[in-house]
Amino acid sequence: MNPRIGMVAGEPSGDLLAARVIQGIRKGAPGSVCEGIGGPGMERAGFKAWHPMDALTVFGYVDAIKRLPGLLSTYLNVKRRWLGDRPDVFVGIDAPDFNLRLEHQLKQAGVPTVHFVGPSIWAWRYERIHKIRAAVSHMLVLFPFEEEIYRKEGVPVTYVGHPLASVIPIEPDQAAARNWLGVDQDARVLAILPGSRRSEIRLLAPRFLQAARILAQQDPELQFLVPMVNGRRRAEFEAILRQHPLRNCRIIDRQAGPAGASGQPDAADADAADAAHADRGARPPAWNVMEAADAVLAASGTATLEAALFKRPMVISYVLSGAMRRIMAWKSGQSRPYVPWVGLPNVLARDFVVPELLQDDATPQKLAEASWRALSDHAYAAQVGERFRIMHESLQRDTPALAAQAILAEAGRG
Repeated sequence: MNPRIGMVAGEPSGDLLAARVIQGIRKGAPGSVCEGIGGPGMERAGFKAWHPMDALTVFGYVDAIKRLPGLLSTYLNVKRRWLGDRPDVFVGIDAPDFNLRLEHQLKQAGVPTVHFVGPSIWAWRYERIHKIRAAVSHMLVLFPFEEEIYRKEGVPVTYVGHPLASVIPIEPDQAAARNWLGVDQDARVLAILPGSRRSEIRLLAPRFLQAARILAQQDPELQFLVPMVNGRRRAEFEAILRQHPLRNCRIIDRQAGPAGASGQPDAADADAADAAHADRGARPPAWNVMEAADAVLAASGTATLEAALFKRPMVISYVLSGAMRRIMAWKSGQSRPYVPWVGLPNVLARDFVVPELLQDDATPQKLAEASWRALSDHAYAAQVGERFRIMHESLQRDTPALAAQAILAEAGRG
């Protein structure tokens, strides 16, 4: 069986997930063809990209409106191609606004559809379940509590675990991460992650930097590491940093090689070191930063789950503009989520394991106080780390194999 598989991923996180799934598909069906819209990780796994992932990457409602003509053109192009030459199965990775529409059209035409990463109906707009049921032949979910939701609603579902739980080690290696980044092993380090969207940088970075300045008064030797996803976000952050200058602050992006390496290892050690360095160089910059840090101050999002998998105590924050809050309330009919938590680690734990400082509570003083506890209270940090260890183990599954098995089963029915 050599199925043709249509795929669409529209975010860096989706590219990472899809790349591993493609690897699983290739193991189960070596002659399979995966094509559609994707990113560099998918292409490295053998994906044939008709359109780059950036064609779907938007940052908020305003950006979506501005880019609507291009988004519509891309949507119509892939829909026409797949309806004209139907794949054996279609897989939409996240990007629900785009993918669920496409999945509905393809399913009506007889193409089995798989959606990977369930929309957060447990937090916002539960009524979307009716649209999902009409559009999706099989749902693949990342979190164990989601399986019960979809099964109850009559949507075929498989809990595949979160692939990050198998990639990020159970035991973080802080010393190796610090060696890679050239950070003193005895330093106290705070990772600052103000988000990957322009609006997040604009609204969160000033508060985070002001909080960091308060912390620097308490510990003048405190080190700050700020990972950036791309040059555009880095430039935006640097402009804000000039307004709020901070000692001992380093911005980290893709590194070409290890920092601070010295000595002449023997051949065997050199080979092992080269492999380790290649692995660290291929990682997202935020992973090395979080592994090197003692604590994390982060915008709510996937980064908070990554910080939890690295067993780091953290402070989660988020701020929406007044206009964005009104748009979200109008679109969802809700002023707040169904659940009392916003950060993924707390949602999974069903508890406020780490603090969430949102909207008016996201003041520099409160952010600094919560971050200082994460940095200085070692008993608290150990307790949080143990909760995250249990969470990590619950999310570990052979995600590529489980996802590939479900996708290839649907392809066989197509």
